[in-house]
Amino acid sequence: MKIAIVGAGALGLYYGALLQRSGEDVRFLLRRDYDAITRNGLTVFSVNGDFTLPQVRGYRAPDEIGTVDLVLVGLKTFSNQLFAELIGPLVGGNTLILTLQNGLGNEEALAELFGGERIMGGVAFLRSNRGQPGEVHHLGEGRITLGEYQCCNPERVEHLLGMFTRAGVDCRPTEDLKRSRWEKLVWNIPFNGLCALLRQPINLLLAKDACRRLVLDIMQEVITAANAQGLARPIAEAYAETMLGITYKMGDYHPSMLIDREEGRQLEITAIFRKPLEYGRQQEIMMPRVEMLATLLEQIQ
Repeated sequence: MKIAIVGAGALGLYYGALLQRSGEDVRFLLRRDYDAITRNGLTVFSVNGDFTLPQVRGYRAPDEIGTVDLVLVGLKTFSNQLFAELIGPLVGGNTLILTLQNGLGNEEALAELFGGERIMGGVAFLRSNRGQPGEVHHLGEGRITLGEYQCCNPERVEHLLGMFTRAGVDCRPTEDLKRSRWEKLVWNIPFNGLCALLRQPINLLLAKDACRRLVLDIMQEVITAANAQGLARPIAEAYAETMLGITYKMGDYHPSMLIDREEGRQLEITAIFRKPLEYGRQQEIMMPRVEMLATLLEQIQ
C-alpha cells in the first residue's frame, strides 16, 4: 500500500516508521526533519527495541508525492485549515484518509472537503516524543482503535487492521468511533490541560490529593457530556478510576500539550476543549471545570 504521512511529528514518524519497516511503501511529508531524514534516515528509540531506517522517502510538498492509497493524518489540530492544501494533491479516486489526531471535529472537517465515504478515524493511545531531527522516542503504549466515519465498507477496516497488525501495532476495531474519541478525552482533557497549566509531569500532578480529586471531577464532567451524545453504549463512571490507575504507571510522563507549551508552540485547545464543550452545550450539559481549563489555556496561549 502506498501511504503518505501528513503530520510527521512524534506520532506520524513512529507509525510511519513501523509501517515502512513492515514493507509498506511510505512517503513522509517533512518540514524541520527533512534534511536529517533524507540524509541519515529515521531512528526510532523504543521500549520494544530500537531500529533505524537508513533510507526514507521524504518530501517537502504534497504534489511531489502524488496520489496515494492511504493518507495518514497526524497533524496538530490547529493546522486543520491546511487540509485542502496538504491532503488534496494526495487524493485519487480510491484514496482513504485516516486521521489519528486528537479531539473532536477532525473527521467532519475532512469529510466536508473530501467526502465522508473515504474518511477513517483512529484513536491512538501512544506515548512518544520527538528527539533530535530524524529521531523519535517511543516511551510506551501504541494501541490504535480504528473505525469508519461513515459505515460504508467494513472490509476496509479489516484491511487497515491487518496492515497495522503486521507492523507490530495493537490495532482494534470500533463500531462507535464517537465513543472511542470521547473515551480518550476523559484522559486528554484533565492531564493535557492541568500538566500544561502547571508545567508539571503526570507524577507530580498526581502527588497531591487535591489534584487527584480535581482530575476525577474533570473526568466525570467529560463522561457525563459523552453519555449525552447518543453513544451505542454509555461510558461507565468507573472508567475514570480505571484511567487514573493506568496513569499512575506512566511515571514522569510529559503529555503533548505540556511539551508544546515548554517549546513555545501553539496548543490544541479547540479540538480537545472547545469542541467537547460545544457538543456538551448542545445537549444542555455544562462542564464548568473543563470551561475553566480552556479559558486559562487560552490566556497563557
